[in-house]
Amino acid sequence: MEKDNEVVVCARTEANLRIAQETRPRLHTIRCDVSKEFERKRLHDWAFANFPETNVLINNAGIQRMIDLKKGPNDLLDNLEADGEDEIDINLKALVYLSAHFVPELRRKRRAAILNIGSGLGFIPISFMPVYCATKAAVHSFTVSLRHQLRNTPVQVFEVIPPTVDTNLDKGARERRGQANRGIPPSEVARSVMAGLERDELELAIGMALDLRRRSRENFDEAFANMNR
Repeated sequence: MEKDNEVVVCARTEANLRIAQETRPRLHTIRCDVSKEFERKRLHDWAFANFPETNVLINNAGIQRMIDLKKGPNDLLDNLEADGEDEIDINLKALVYLSAHFVPELRRKRRAAILNIGSGLGFIPISFMPVYCATKAAVHSFTVSLRHQLRNTPVQVFEVIPPTVDTNLDKGARERRGQANRGIPPSEVARSVMAGLERDELELAIGMALDLRRRSRENFDEAFANMNR
C-alpha cells in the first residue's frame, strides 16, 4: 500500500479483518472462507465488481497440523471436528480453485500475477506434519504447471517459499512441542517478496528455505534424515 496499490484482504473472522484495517486504514477487507467453493466464487465476483482493475492474486491461506498416522484417521478427524479446518481444503484445494476462478480475468490485463505461498517443507518434509508438507509439495508442482500454461499470457506465476514465519499457522503447536524459534517476522518475508517481484524472480526462496531447496536437489536422502532425526 505504501506503493499506492489498492489492497484487498480476506479472512474468516471479522475480528482479524478489523485488526488488519486498524493497522492499515486504506486496506479493503471482506469476510471469506476460501475452503468453501461458494465463498471462493463470491470473493471472485465481489473483487472484480468492486475493483475491476484487480491484477494480482495472492494465495496465502494455510494451516499446519501435527498428525500421527499410526493412530489411523484419529488425528485427522479430531482436528476436523475441533474447528472444521482441513489442511488439504485450505492449503491446496482453495489455491487451485481460486487460481482457476481468477485466471480468465487476469489474462485480459496488460500485466498480472499470481503468487502462491509454498514452503521450504514442500522440498524436504518433516514427518510429523505429513499432510502440511504434502500440500506444499503439491503447491510447488501446481505452480510449475500453471506457470507453463500461462507462459504466453500477461500473467506471471510466482512461488514464494518462506522458512518458518512467526504467525499462528500451527495453532500453538510450536509452543506445545517446546519449539523456541518462532521464525522470522512476516514483515521480513514481505520485504523479500517485494524485492523479488521487482527482479521478476519467479521462485522466491527466503532465508533458510533457500538452503532447504538446495539440499533437496543435491542430496535429498541425507537432508531428509537430518530434518527427521
